[in-house]
Amino acid sequence: MLEIPAAPRSGTIILNPLRYIQSTFGLAATALLLSSQALPAWSLIEYSPAQRDTVIELVEQLQDRHYAKLDYDDELSAEHLDSYIDSLDSGKMFFLASDIEEFEQYRTVMDDQVKEGKLDAGFAIFNRFHQRLQDRLNTTIDTLPDAVAAMDFTVDETISLDTESRQWAKTQQELDDRWRKQLKNQVLSLKLADKPEDEIVPTLEKRYKRQLKSVTQYNNQDVFQIYANALTELYDPHTNYLSPRSTENFNINMSLSLEGIGAVLQMEDEYTKVSSLVAKGPADKQGELHPADRIVAVGQGEDGPLEDVIGWRLDEVVELIRGKKDTVVRLEVIPAKSKSTDERKVITIVRNKVKLEEQSAQKKILEIPNGDDIVKVGVIDIPAFYIDFDAMRRNEKDYKSTTRDVKVLLQELQDEGVDGIVIDLRNNGGGSLQEANELTGLFIEYGPTVQIRHSSRRVWRDGKRLKSPYYDGPLVVLVNRLSASASEIFAGAMQDYQRAIIVGDRSFGKGTVQTLIPLTEGQLKITESKFYRISGESTQHRGVVPDIVFPSLYDTEEIGESSLDHALSWDNISPIRHSDYGDLAALLPAIQSQFDERSGHNPDFIYLEDQVALAQQTRKIKELPLKESERIALRDSQEAKALSIENKRRKATGEELLTSLEDEDEEALEEDELAGIDSEEEKEEEEADDVLLEEAGHVLIDALLLSQRGIALNQEKESAR
Repeated sequence: MLEIPAAPRSGTIILNPLRYIQSTFGLAATALLLSSQALPAWSLIEYSPAQRDTVIELVEQLQDRHYAKLDYDDELSAEHLDSYIDSLDSGKMFFLASDIEEFEQYRTVMDDQVKEGKLDAGFAIFNRFHQRLQDRLNTTIDTLPDAVAAMDFTVDETISLDTESRQWAKTQQELDDRWRKQLKNQVLSLKLADKPEDEIVPTLEKRYKRQLKSVTQYNNQDVFQIYANALTELYDPHTNYLSPRSTENFNINMSLSLEGIGAVLQMEDEYTKVSSLVAKGPADKQGELHPADRIVAVGQGEDGPLEDVIGWRLDEVVELIRGKKDTVVRLEVIPAKSKSTDERKVITIVRNKVKLEEQSAQKKILEIPNGDDIVKVGVIDIPAFYIDFDAMRRNEKDYKSTTRDVKVLLQELQDEGVDGIVIDLRNNGGGSLQEANELTGLFIEYGPTVQIRHSSRRVWRDGKRLKSPYYDGPLVVLVNRLSASASEIFAGAMQDYQRAIIVGDRSFGKGTVQTLIPLTEGQLKITESKFYRISGESTQHRGVVPDIVFPSLYDTEEIGESSLDHALSWDNISPIRHSDYGDLAALLPAIQSQFDERSGHNPDFIYLEDQVALAQQTRKIKELPLKESERIALRDSQEAKALSIENKRRKATGEELLTSLEDEDEEALEEDELAGIDSEEEKEEEEADDVLLEEAGHVLIDALLLSQRGIALNQEKESAR
């Protein structure tokens, strides 16, 4: 069974496969891979006999084996039509209202057609889109120099960012004006990103010509995959059809021979977006690339030219980013926090492989002042739930696994006299279910860990079956929005057993299990099962809700299961009888009060909360000005707010105030040069203390002291008797 941790939408490629080789769990690479044989300028694309058989099999498997138990009927046919049109033209930039009206004839017949192996509706709609797309690109390229020359950036007009509420254009003139504004916005963004004026037209011309070249290469495999996935993703976002070329790419990604930056990418509109980073991969260790960043250009080496990749196919962008170990790639990105496309940042990353030992659990000790005392808190950072299956099958004595490594670290920390343990699961996207169960066994005497409910509605349970020694000291588990799948199973079990206090941000919410089914042509990755906690609650959609909530550094509208269309809902089943290892729930009100008091006076915590608030304000911007002076004013306003937040923190900590955000970057560079920081290890040692990790340590100390007081109070009561 193949379980896909924290899987993004289809249209995703994995740039470093190691975490997916460590176990039978992985992300499916479902990029639209095209034939190298170019079609004529425009011709009809027709489906093949093999695709007739494939679509019949696909629907049968969806109806029989998918967890949601949905029938492909008239109602789902109507949704399939809307989903398909949206997958082709989500920005409403190609089809006219008259086209959409014409497509209504297919609304309740697509299910009947598909079950008979007919793909007429899907290919007819695509061919219309294909022709409109090529016509638009040709026209844009032909008129680009004159169109840019005629632009007036003193005119008071705006472009809408809310494409979902946009209506289909009723006339060609209305659609032309929509394109005029989009092109004007692209030009203005390049201007404000300091692109020389004489390079703007060549940059856009190259961009559109590249798109046109890709468009002319579409073949029936591409059309079939888009049409099929418009249906499969109505069942849930992790159920995808993989064409033969996509399957080949998936298999390539499972090879250790690939080297890259350690990132998972997906397409969003015309941008290549970072979905997640592989723990301890080159990008993760470099530290500047973040989930939801959009890659707009790629450069080779320290000083190679940056090649604009907006509008490129995902596999084409990946080919630029991939490369040999120890070579340099530069990514120009629009940061996730930026609302407009004006803000750009160039990130330099050295390509490498992600090694198993680098993803291993690591330990450190926090020494936290508590009055006149120093409390030692042990921290175990677990980047992934890994296991060397090959070594285990060979019966090697010392094969690597998460549980084996953590067991050793636990003993070492206890030998060093720590007063409690924090398990850091931030950014841990999952991995081996077996390891999630085994790890739980290090902290409980015995008992169930997880329930798995199949689409047949049969439920089976897994966990620790035999009693054995376990760590019974104070325990806190730190999670964030990128903690998913196996991480959620472990954190949920610790919470249900009242074995640990969970702190941080609500987790990802990926609580489903996928498997691969071969078809006549390609494969179907289908959601067959769902995870449930021993409390009976699903980890799906809702994730694990922390006992003590820290500020979220991630946009929940962009990241997490709840951000994905058609994600399966949260629900619950019968709980399993289990023991409680304490009454942590009784301590939580006091711990929450102490946390509120402490965080309310912590400049770094206030800084995080202010950043979150600013991001929420930015998300409310629904349109951008196309008047240059107003666009600059908007950008300056955003930068002023960010500067104010930074100086508020600096004032509270006694640091020198900044006059601009650029000063902060220069200051950090100067500090590194003065300190002679060369290696990654030295950089990590010089970084400021992790405010969230330190706060997790404070929560552990609060729980420890409150428990000790409770024990002392009970002893006094017993003595009084």
